Amino acid sequence: MKRAFTFFSKDEFENQDVKVKTILFGLCYFHSVMLERRKFGPKGWNMMYPFSVGDLRDSGIVLTNYMESNAASGKIPWDDLKYIFGEIMYGGHIVDNWDRVFCSSFLDNLMLNELLEEKELFPFIEGKGISFKCPAPTNYEKYIEHIETECPPETPLAFGMDPNAEIDFRTNQCLELFKTLQEIQPKDAGAGGGGGGTLQEKIQEFILRVNDEAQLESNKLNIDDIASKLLDD
Repeated sequence: MKRAFTFFSKDEFENQDVKVKTILFGLCYFHSVMLERRKFGPKGWNMMYPFSVGDLRDSGIVLTNYMESNAASGKIPWDDLKYIFGEIMYGGHIVDNWDRVFCSSFLDNLMLNELLEEKELFPFIEGKGISFKCPAPTNYEKYIEHIETECPPETPLAFGMDPNAEIDFRTNQCLELFKTLQEIQPKDAGAGGGGGGTLQEKIQEFILRVNDEAQLESNKLNIDDIASKLLDD
């Protein structure tokens, strides 16, 4: 979310109308959802779509142009924006009908007048004790601060998914980690007849050697002695 928002420069952002600032913030959240759902595999998307920061950039340009052309009416062309974001920019990558339905539905919940009134961005979180709202229009630094301080730890709920959707993702993440560890293990490890021991034994041997060479035990700080000197002062 922060990476998406800071893609827009401070000067570029500060020159925007307050309504555009708010919609851009919502667009950055939408962009983050589109990208991050990919790591959940088929639970996130039925296919692996190549969403990129280029989609965010082009959507921001279209948003600015549409708002400028509709400035006289004072109305936000939500339907036009949703169609461009969901059917052309990001939707141009989507070929599965159910994925297209999700993209359209997510925009219907996000791109509406309530966004200008500090709308709740996380969908389906009633009674879940978690929240992330769109802030009132402010300056560039305050938006970044809002992302850093108000955005909860990552959760599938932010993407409109059940918390259990993370189980498969974390399981696959662990399997990939152990697979990588296995691949970097010395090929002669565990061989019979004094082949050098297992990977765990080699790691333990390395830790002991580092401990001996660095003399970690003798270099430990005497906390009691330091505390007594502080009290004396």
